[in-house]
Amino acid sequence: MSAAERDPGLQPERTRLAWRRTTLSCTVVALLAGKQALHGGASPAGIVALSLSVLAWLGFLRVANRRVQGMGTARPQQLGAREALMTAACTVALAVFAVAMLF
Repeated sequence: MSAAERDPGLQPERTRLAWRRTTLSCTVVALLAGKQALHGGASPAGIVALSLSVLAWLGFLRVANRRVQGMGTARPQQLGAREALMTAACTVALAVFAVAMLF
């Protein structure tokens, strides 16, 4: 069976849905960070952490959107090392900024 005849089944759709769920989770984290910053007294450190959280969320959103769009082909490209590193860095950054906002 050649690559042109490949039947990917539902795998690309499952992967696309997984990226969308993860994007939704990151969006909820960013919104909760904003709520915490606004209701927590809006200290300068909290505002910096919130700003960095928004930047990390936007970075993750960019990678996720590119992956979701790329899953529309019959033979999607693999996730590159650069995108994987960006995804991991944004996820860790969101966690670090969330902890910074609590203290």
